Amino acid sequence: MSSIAEQPNANEAHHGHHPAKGFKRWLYTTNHKDIGSLYLIFSLTMFLIGGAMAMVIRAELFQPGLQLVDPHFFNQMTTVHGLIMVFGAVMPAFTGLANWMVPLMIGAPDMALPRMNNWSFWILPFAFLILLASLLMPGGGPAFGWTFYAPLSTTYSNDNTAMFVFAVHIMGISSIMGAINVIVTIVNLRAPGMTWMKLPLFVWTWLITAFLLIAVMPVLAGAVTMVLTDKYFGTSFFDAAGGGDPVMLQHIFWFFGHPEVYIMILPAFGIISTIVPTFSRKKLFGYASMVYATSSIALLSFIVWAHHMFTTGMPVAGELFFMYATMLISVPTGVKVFNWVATMWRGSISFEVPMLFSIAFIVLFTLGGFSGLMLAITPADFQYHDTYFVVAHFHYVLVTGAIFSIMAGAYYWLPKWTGNMFNITLAKWHFWLSLVSVNVLFFPMHFVGLAGMPRRIPDYALQFADFNAIISIGGFAFGLSQLLFVAVVIKCARGGDKVPAKVWDGAEGLEWEVESPAPYHTFSTPPEIK
Repeated sequence: MSSIAEQPNANEAHHGHHPAKGFKRWLYTTNHKDIGSLYLIFSLTMFLIGGAMAMVIRAELFQPGLQLVDPHFFNQMTTVHGLIMVFGAVMPAFTGLANWMVPLMIGAPDMALPRMNNWSFWILPFAFLILLASLLMPGGGPAFGWTFYAPLSTTYSNDNTAMFVFAVHIMGISSIMGAINVIVTIVNLRAPGMTWMKLPLFVWTWLITAFLLIAVMPVLAGAVTMVLTDKYFGTSFFDAAGGGDPVMLQHIFWFFGHPEVYIMILPAFGIISTIVPTFSRKKLFGYASMVYATSSIALLSFIVWAHHMFTTGMPVAGELFFMYATMLISVPTGVKVFNWVATMWRGSISFEVPMLFSIAFIVLFTLGGFSGLMLAITPADFQYHDTYFVVAHFHYVLVTGAIFSIMAGAYYWLPKWTGNMFNITLAKWHFWLSLVSVNVLFFPMHFVGLAGMPRRIPDYALQFADFNAIISIGGFAFGLSQLLFVAVVIKCARGGDKVPAKVWDGAEGLEWEVESPAPYHTFSTPPEIK
């Protein structure tokens, strides 16, 4: 315990009690709260840029025929939109929440490796500057889909491939450093008495996510490096003419890509498992089963990758294996959903904004899970593959899943970060407009997908026109609704009704023991956990 108690004093000797003034504060900061805020602001910026690209896509698809952009630029938009939303919006948002909340939740003075923490954030803006700058190259930016399948990313791409690969490497380095930091912090800096089975679920889900990141980010690095050498150095890993195999890239990519999907949803489970008990005024139902379910999801995520590849001509034995493995992963996910519902059952529920987002998450994420089960059925997947049904499925998981949970977490902890209560009326408007528009946007995609409309195309057959008009209207409405979120956050940061240390009636955990706004240095003496 003494070693834990000594560390913050060293911190204070280095940093003084107050942050530096001006831009230097943010450039040199090693404070977990500052770095968390930087990640969250960066993620919101990327969310708006990626959203603007989605608006271009939906504007083009508003009517059949080629309207606004040429097909090559359309493909650049679908590619960069995907890359930005996955690596620039969702992952940094969860990392920002981890930076802010994990030390507060476990009673630690800061992250264990503060300088590495600063470094892992500050390389990210450069990665995305490189990626966005590639759009300005002769011939445009990456247009081969965020999955960068060969030969689209090797034989048939221009020199944007080099910038894309460099950007992905930097993002990966950032993710691995962040993950190491989370693991070392949780293992070494827990307050005395904070045993493993007393950890808040958000901390558990992030610990498991961090191990996933360390396991799969090098796989992505290997895949993009092989693409780079195929394109520029005469190798033929993915070129059949030289003895390579283009399908091998899909195997390597999805071996990274499927755990990546869970990297983007496990912290969401942690957020929802924190918010639902607070506003149900009950303990979380089945805490231990939630921990084991999260761990089993993480382990199973490594053996389901080829369900993205049922149409590549796999042997039937392989297809059967991946079909059953994929269905198996729905069991621990179902455990979580039942536990959340059981927590709310006969609870004294109040519908504050974080709870509204959490309930929407539970219902709509479950819907996305059911369409995922449909995609897991091999013969059915032959019909669904590469149609808008798949687009509907993963956007229900990632928008009404990951992004709704980030919104829920932001509304839940925003008063703790700023010391002010956000404008509840505006926030409720944001919720209801988002909820309605997101379903108008993604639900009809199931129908056009089942009817055979392929994804990633700028033009389509006339029979899909009416549905696409509705989808695009939903898309514009959803995009504009997010400006309300920006307004709520800025207003809250500038001022508002002051809040006590324990912002929400029913909230439990160490983060509610420190005053609001959370002081710059917390837990210089570690709290005792009874």
